[in-house]
Amino acid sequence: MPSLRFAAPVEERVALVTGGANGIGRACAVRFAEAGRHVAIADVDVDSSGVKETLSQIESFGRRGLCVAMDVTSEQSVQSGVARVMENFGRIDILVCAAGVFGREAPFLEQTAEQFDRVMKINVYGAYHAHQAVLPLMIERGWGRCVTFSSGARFGNPNQVPYAVSKAAVHTLVQSLGAAHPRQGVFVNGVEPSRSLTQMVIPRFSAEHLANPGNPIGRYSDPEEVADVVEFLCSERNTYTSGAIWPVKGG
Repeated sequence: MPSLRFAAPVEERVALVTGGANGIGRACAVRFAEAGRHVAIADVDVDSSGVKETLSQIESFGRRGLCVAMDVTSEQSVQSGVARVMENFGRIDILVCAAGVFGREAPFLEQTAEQFDRVMKINVYGAYHAHQAVLPLMIERGWGRCVTFSSGARFGNPNQVPYAVSKAAVHTLVQSLGAAHPRQGVFVNGVEPSRSLTQMVIPRFSAEHLANPGNPIGRYSDPEEVADVVEFLCSERNTYTSGAIWPVKGG
């Protein structure tokens, strides 16, 4: 790697990935391990097969893996999960907020307040609680990298109003926090993927739809392609990017 004037020394840093047992979250957790990081994944079900498989992949790279029980909608649960990571590793250098839901796809007038509330609590409050818990630890150490996922739905979707509103809020949260602490060594960014071939996406579409994503590259992404961008934003190589939303959309 070429010498970068403002790059921090490469260390055995610790990453916390919410929603790290499946999909893009899992791909990020494994990519961090491949890059030499120890990884804690947060999930509501610590006994799921996804958790076990992800931890096995992390440990195959000779890194330490940990799963903490965490309900991202609960401030207390997030704080407790972060405390457990600190007990086991003594530090958190990287945060990726991958926990998220689409919610029900239906016209606005068929949506309920309860459905709206659920999507907002997971997608927005989940990221809010995680940053509240982790940013002070990063500021104290003088280095930290955070990534949360946005979506093109933020521009509006009449059949996904709760999801669209939540992703617009995430977009603004990232931009706001990205301007808050870069001089203290803490960068907050977002990644905006198009649909990636995960188990949250594949069941929602026909084979014909999945074969024609309508982007210039002509295919959907693999989660690992998104994870590569996340890994860069959370690495020592990122010396000058904070408050940005990186599109990974196939052209």
